[in-house]
Amino acid sequence: MTTVPARPSLPAREPRRIVVVSGGTSEPSSTRMLADRIAQRVLERATEAGVDVTASVLELRPLAAEIASATVTGFAQPALQAAIDRLAAADALVVATPVYKAGVSGLVKSFFDVVDQDLLIATPTLLAATAGTSRHALVADEQLRSLFAYLRALTIPTSVFAASEDWGSRALPERIDRAANELVVLLEADVRGRMRAASWQRYQHAFGSAAGGDDAAAIDLDSDLMRLATGASALD
Repeated sequence: MTTVPARPSLPAREPRRIVVVSGGTSEPSSTRMLADRIAQRVLERATEAGVDVTASVLELRPLAAEIASATVTGFAQPALQAAIDRLAAADALVVATPVYKAGVSGLVKSFFDVVDQDLLIATPTLLAATAGTSRHALVADEQLRSLFAYLRALTIPTSVFAASEDWGSRALPERIDRAANELVVLLEADVRGRMRAASWQRYQHAFGSAAGGDDAAAIDLDSDLMRLATGASALD
């Protein structure tokens, strides 16, 4: 009788990590409430799809002083650096902001201003916003989406907005579900890992980028631009 060798077991993959960034400043915060509802639906959708996912919340309010300091000094203090490190390790993001003066919260914008511009390349990101009136419904798409396009994150098609009158509507959970599904599809396909593995060195990187680690090969030191920056002629 021929014995069929057992198939070797594959190493268990670590759960995909979702970081939920909440820019709410009040207590209780409607922005945090929306972020929690989105995160819960993402976890449910992931379970349905057989994707092992964990989610953790990053509140920006306790980091406000360190964010302001980093904005003017360029140096991240320990708590802020720990928050940035969490972003670097995330497989996906949910970013929720309150709307102030018809725009994105300054706290949220300042936080991502101090994040290394290479850190979120190809990271699937779900955008969300809250406001007191539906007149601000496009803030997430008009302002947050352009910010994350600059950071080269991969924002999903559906953003989530909640005004005061939306909390009891049927439309809000339906939109949350659609957005959660889009995020889980990208997680399941490991879009971030596959894009980075195939194209990391083809992105334009800042010299000394924290995201690049010690990979000096990611910077073309022999380009015309780098030679000009050091005082040499482009024709040398």
